Amino acid sequence: MADRTEVVRVDRLVKDFRPGFGVRRKRVLHGISFGVRRGEIFGFVGPNGAGKTTTLKVLMGLIRPSAGSATILGHDVRETEFRRHVGFLPENPYFYDHLSGREILSFYARLCGVRGSERARRVNTLLRWVGLSSAADARLRTYSKGMQQRVGIAQALVHDPDVVFLDEPMSGLDPIGRKEIRDLILRLRAEGKTVFMNTHILSDVEMVCDRVAIIVNGRIRYEGAIEEFLQTGDRDTDIVLSGLPVDAATLLEESVAAQLRGLGERIEVRVSEKAVRDVLRIAMEAGAEVVSLTPHRVSLESIFLSAVEGDAG
Repeated sequence: MADRTEVVRVDRLVKDFRPGFGVRRKRVLHGISFGVRRGEIFGFVGPNGAGKTTTLKVLMGLIRPSAGSATILGHDVRETEFRRHVGFLPENPYFYDHLSGREILSFYARLCGVRGSERARRVNTLLRWVGLSSAADARLRTYSKGMQQRVGIAQALVHDPDVVFLDEPMSGLDPIGRKEIRDLILRLRAEGKTVFMNTHILSDVEMVCDRVAIIVNGRIRYEGAIEEFLQTGDRDTDIVLSGLPVDAATLLEESVAAQLRGLGERIEVRVSEKAVRDVLRIAMEAGAEVVSLTPHRVSLESIFLSAVEGDAG
């Protein structure tokens, strides 16, 4: 049975900013609440300006909330001692570009108290994990954006933390790099780590995350397991038919609200999942041939767009 212990807890979190002197406060977070369980990959997604990075900054203790509370590993985020168990990749990491990849990771490992012999072993392991072994001794100024992003992920893991926070970890990566980082995130879960991933790349969330929360305009619109999201709502099915008479096509439109689209001598019929049996019956009675039947899987993107559009409405 999965461990349901929450290692990250946010309760009624509010954050207000004052853009300038004499300017009215702007509320960025409107009392949000969610939890992240031990050993899971949690996706925190939303459009630009939704409050994702603000939430992460509160969790990292970089800014203080206006109201509400947040804890990590049972500690208030304003405490500091427990942070040795937390790894963090900021959205736009900055490194000393005169150092090499190996040197910058050794520097961060020393800051985190990793001992000499263990430090070298850990740095070599992380360079291999993020695919930078061949460029380990090149200066960071020669690294591409994607390579610097990999260094950022490696520095978040250099002290072997229990909880890892990644702010846009796939930023700047090509498809191969994204796959390698997805594999690395899955490796962390296999090792019992908890990963909080802040992103807007929904396909990556569907591939690796166990649970997800969608934030829109500073409010949580959905929270739950990925499979629960993708099983909600009515699903459509595409049925491709050949030899469908005109009167049968008209009957499909009128009786089951089918959407018809021509494909040469074939016709594609899109209907709700519950109407599939009626479509097949009408089509076969009319002498049509069923070429294919493709159920549509609800995507996280459709749920995300529904949340954004619903908030705008």
